[in-house]
Amino acid sequence: QVRLAESGGGQVQAGGSLRLACTATGSIFSFNTMGWYRQAPGKQRELVVGITSGGNTEYVESVKGRFTISFSNREKTLHLQMNSLKPEDTAVYYCHAEGTIAPTIESQFNYDTWGQGTQVTVSS
Repeated sequence: QVRLAESGGGQVQAGGSLRLACTATGSIFSFNTMGWYRQAPGKQRELVVGITSGGNTEYVESVKGRFTISFSNREKTLHLQMNSLKPEDTAVYYCHAEGTIAPTIESQFNYDTWGQGTQVTVSS
């Protein structure tokens, strides 16, 4: 079982910065892809940025140059550094991960997991 714990949301003024964190539980963690999604009121959830285990990233056009995704193997934590925030960035941000974990040679399991979400509010 893989669980994701998010932190770092909050309220800032336009132009400010926030850093989100998403930490995976368990002594063993690996992933195929991880990503940050967001959902604003009345809108569908959208992918903000994704990262593969090989380090390839894909950003939605609206955050390019402002947001940076990174993963720390030592901390088992996915980060999202958000700079130059805009009111339209206001949303609940969700962490997602999917992959395969093999605790022993004889056993392995696939997972597809979401974090609980963290609110980001940017005021003008």
